[in-house]
Amino acid sequence: MLLVWCFNYTAGKIALRHMDPLSLASIRIELAAVLMLGVYFSRRDRRPFHPRDFWTFTYLGFLGVVLNQGFYTVGLGYTTSERSVLVVALAPILVLLFARAMKLEAFTPAKIAGMAIAFLGVMLLETESGSLGHTPLVVGDVITFIGVAGFAVYSVLGKKVLARSAYDAVSFNTFSLVAAAVMLLPIAVRQGIALDWKTVGWAGWAGLGYMTVFSSVLVYTLFYWLLRHMEASRVAAVNYLQPFIVILLSMALLGEHPTGHLLSGGALVLVGVYLAERVSQGAARMKKEGGPEV
Repeated sequence: MLLVWCFNYTAGKIALRHMDPLSLASIRIELAAVLMLGVYFSRRDRRPFHPRDFWTFTYLGFLGVVLNQGFYTVGLGYTTSERSVLVVALAPILVLLFARAMKLEAFTPAKIAGMAIAFLGVMLLETESGSLGHTPLVVGDVITFIGVAGFAVYSVLGKKVLARSAYDAVSFNTFSLVAAAVMLLPIAVRQGIALDWKTVGWAGWAGLGYMTVFSSVLVYTLFYWLLRHMEASRVAAVNYLQPFIVILLSMALLGEHPTGHLLSGGALVLVGVYLAERVSQGAARMKKEGGPEV
């Protein structure tokens, strides 16, 4: 799942050379919804949609697809893939903050220190040009951050819904994508009419296809399966490899080059996220095993 998402940054950047960010984001989600409907109706044992879950999938589709996938794609159009992946790496920190707001998690000195170190890394990244907000890339970073915030809230609420529902991963992804596609349909139609499709080369189609088929359809279906069957701590160690892989791919395929601010700020972000997340997971395991909370 993480390896596919690593290549998603490169695919997105290539597709954005052929179409504007809003067109790519909206058309990607519409195509993904159509493909998921095809997968859903091709299964004999498909789980039926219950009308009582209409609002549930409305807000999950908004948080997990419109905000997460949509804002990620738009934000990628205004920043570099290297900066984007570091902003995305803040997701565990935002999950902790949301869990705290819902009184599901208690703050400890180590968690606070980890969050402070991570956000210090972000500040270092955003002051690369001398002052906060001076860099033109800050717009893309902020848009990406909003998408990450949507993903963080969605991850907590989505796991709760999956735990108490009979929906499997395919039906869950289908209904979430369809809800998002309905919300974005007017934008997708407008962008599709305005877009000069003759300027979209094969590389643009390939990038759009990768983001649609692999990232939205295949990998998000796997993600929903993981939410039901796997603890986050099992994939946490692999998650820290994602920024390094994306930076290497961006250098090799996109011609991007990491600056000193990006490397030092990124290191602070990863250290802070690791410290806050590992302490949180340790506390959860101790509590589950009957031991004292860290």
